[in-house]
Parts: sequence; structure tokens; C-alpha cells
Amino acid sequence: MKKHNYSAGPCILPQEVFEKSAQAILNFNDSGLSILEISHRSKDFVAVMDEARSLSIELLGLEGKGYKALFLAGGASLEFLMAPYNLMKEGGKAAYLDTGTWASGAIKEAKFFGETIVVASSKEQNYNHIPKGYSVPADADYFHCTSNNTIFGTQMKEFPSLDMPIVCDMSSDIFSRVLDFSKFDIIYAGAQKNMGPAGTTLVIVKEEVLGKSGRTIPGILDYEKHIKAESMYNTPAVFPVYASLLTLQWLKKLGGVAAVEKLNNAKAALLYTEIDRNPLFKGAAAVEDRSTMNATFLLNDAAHTETFDAMWKAAGISGIPGHRSVGGYRASMYNALPIESVQVLVDVMQALEKAI
Repeated sequence: MKKHNYSAGPCILPQEVFEKSAQAILNFNDSGLSILEISHRSKDFVAVMDEARSLSIELLGLEGKGYKALFLAGGASLEFLMAPYNLMKEGGKAAYLDTGTWASGAIKEAKFFGETIVVASSKEQNYNHIPKGYSVPADADYFHCTSNNTIFGTQMKEFPSLDMPIVCDMSSDIFSRVLDFSKFDIIYAGAQKNMGPAGTTLVIVKEEVLGKSGRTIPGILDYEKHIKAESMYNTPAVFPVYASLLTLQWLKKLGGVAAVEKLNNAKAALLYTEIDRNPLFKGAAAVEDRSTMNATFLLNDAAHTETFDAMWKAAGISGIPGHRSVGGYRASMYNALPIESVQVLVDVMQALEKAI
């Protein structure tokens, strides 16, 4: 039976990425060696890293605009530290928008470096919306936000224009929609949400914002050192970087970010239309802030849970139980999820309605 993978991360990837990755594990580039055992300094892997970095910049429309792409370790959680280490001045301050679990994690880490101002939060409403109408202190060293909130199913549709560096955690919607990415000075994203397997993190950095903190930064946490070493300051995660490159190549062949955005909007519209139409279900997030990547929804009557769960499992659906902090269900519709899989879920929801 075909499986329909709605996992929030590690996530679904294109079939051709699995096939090419599997071949590379057996024999990479006809070298007689596995991608799992080659040197990160080898000519073949240096070419992989160089292309992955350049293709990341290209797909985001940032060529010639002073940005560098890095593939680092530690996930987005390490970037919670690296951003303030590199941008917050000694005795300075930073401004954060609190929109969910990962945003609050970033805030917690920033407090180790200096004054951390939460300009707005939706915590009191269990993060079911994106705060609006907030102001950012003009003397902040940078502003940090999280573009998409995987657990709660909310997504920022607009971003402030500020006269300070803007840092954005795009772990769960990177490469999924067209934005003016030049508005951001640092973008970071754990690969495992929409780009590749867990183990590497894409960081996009505008070089001109670095070197101004006045801090002594440990080498492994210094963006400038990673840029100078071309993501080879320490041994990179060779296989996750390679699989990420394959995913980026797939995306370019598909038509790039603009093309996949159209597909993502169609998938989200199909599912949200059913959530709103079907009297057995309701959405968990505010309508205006609904994520195209992670749709969170609930049964209006929990008595139907056992029946619904049996039905979606029988249909080959995997990974839709909601996070414990929200409950209900979460359908993660990342770039590689085909609309046919969304239709299967919609069919199950309609079948439940008929059965009740």
C-alpha cells in the first residue's frame, strides 16, 4: 500500500532523492566508494558542497546581493545561540517575536547574551495566531522571528521593514513560497523539515552585518570563520548535505520556489476547504495565519477519534497526530508531498462524515 507521509519532520522527500541517495550510498560518482565514507575534502564532495551553497542562494534570489550560504551542524537549536553571539553587542539588546515553541527556545538562549525584549507573544492563546501591530525598539541590535510554527500551524504572512538586521528561523517553510529574502540578514533552517534528512542546517548570512558585536566568539560559533572555511571549518555532515543538494536540484527542475508555491497553495486550499466545510472538524489556528506547511485541526466531537484514526490508518496515511500541546491532528504538507496524498486525507474526512 502506498504511504502518504504527513510527518512534521523528518519529512517527506522526493522519490528521486531517495533513489539517487541510495545509489550514492553504494557507489558515489562511480568512485567505488560510498557517500558515507568519502573524505569531506575530496574533490567530489567539495563540488557537492559548492553547488549546494550556490544553488541555495540562487533559489532564494540572492545572487550578487552579498549573501553567503553555509551548511552547519547543530540544527536550528544551535542557531538560537549563534545569532546572538554574532549580532548582539556587548551590553546591547535584541528584539524577539514569540510565536511558538521554537521562538520561545530562541528567546531563552538569547537571554544569556544580553537584554532580550519580547515585542509580542501569542503564548496566552496557546500560540493560535501571529501577533500584529507590535513595535520594535529602534535601538535593538537585531529582530528575530520564526516564519512558520510547525507545532501550532501558524505562519507569518508579512514581515516588518526595520532599520536593523532581521534574523528569521525558516526551518519549516524554507523554499516553500516566494518572499523578498533580501529583507532578511540571517536565515536559518534545519534541513529535516523541508529540504533533506536531519543532520545539517542551512544558514544564509549577509556578510555586512557580521563582525560588529565586539564579542570574542568561539571559532565553531563564528559565522565569519565558517564563511572563510566555505562550510569546512569542521567536518560537515556529508550525507545530509548531499541529500539536500539533490532536493535543491529537484526543486530547480520543478521550476523553483515560485512553481512549488503554487503547488503548496493548491494543497493547502484543498485541505483547509474540507476542514471548514466538514461539520466534524475545525481548524486550530486563526484563519488569517494558517500555515500552508502544517495544517492543524481537531474533531469537534472526540468520540469520533477511534473511528477516524482507524480510517486514516487504513488509507495508508502516516504522521498526522497533532503535537501534544495542541492535540488533534497535524497534516504537514511539505514541498514533496503530492496533492494526491492530500486528496486521500480529504476523502477519509468525507467518508467519516458519511459514516456518522
